[in-house]
Amino acid sequence: MQPKKNEKADLSKNSSLYFIIGLASVLFISWQAIEWKTYDKSGYGYEALNVDDDDDEEVPITEQIKVPPPPPPPPAPEVIEVVEDEEEVEETVIESTETDQEDIVEVEEVEIEEEFDDVDVPFAVIEDVPIFPGCENVSKSKRRDCFQEKMNKHIVKNFRYPDIAQEMGIQGRVYVNFIISKDGSISNIRMRGPDKNLEKEAQRIISKLPKMTPGKQRGRPVSVPFSIPITFRLQ
Repeated sequence: MQPKKNEKADLSKNSSLYFIIGLASVLFISWQAIEWKTYDKSGYGYEALNVDDDDDEEVPITEQIKVPPPPPPPPAPEVIEVVEDEEEVEETVIESTETDQEDIVEVEEVEIEEEFDDVDVPFAVIEDVPIFPGCENVSKSKRRDCFQEKMNKHIVKNFRYPDIAQEMGIQGRVYVNFIISKDGSISNIRMRGPDKNLEKEAQRIISKLPKMTPGKQRGRPVSVPFSIPITFRLQ
């Protein structure tokens, strides 16, 4: 039995080429189908743009009614009544404040006494400095130096280093301000230092100052503020 097909005929020959041609044809036909457009020509034309069929709306013409303005009020009668001034006005007479030389009264000069009751005069500018006990017989020009010398001796004599400050190794300088009152007593003691124990010791030393002869300004006793530093140093 002989085969019906020719052995030399190759059916797979050029199959890829045919496949590509077929695929391109199908894509072209699909693209044309998607892009295909149709237009309705029956209802489109100049009749759609005809504006003659539009009805014109008639606007009625209105007339503005003019109202006449009200008549002006009648003018007031120009009648001026003259009223007689029967009341008498008293004239105010201003007398001159100038006085004649005969009326001048001589005024005696009044001496104004300056008061120094509440005034504190600093130690550096006071006329008569407070006198420390023991400086009474010193000349007036050397009383300041005598005061400073007696003050330093009093501090050295009564000086006592606080035990707590020694144990803690505290040292420094305490500034003490006080006032020598008009009666010679010491008042208003204030301290400023590095430690409270040192401040208390400085206050104790100053509070032991003796009563002094008060300072004087123009012959009157006044209060004199004074300040001095006390140095606490460990050896």
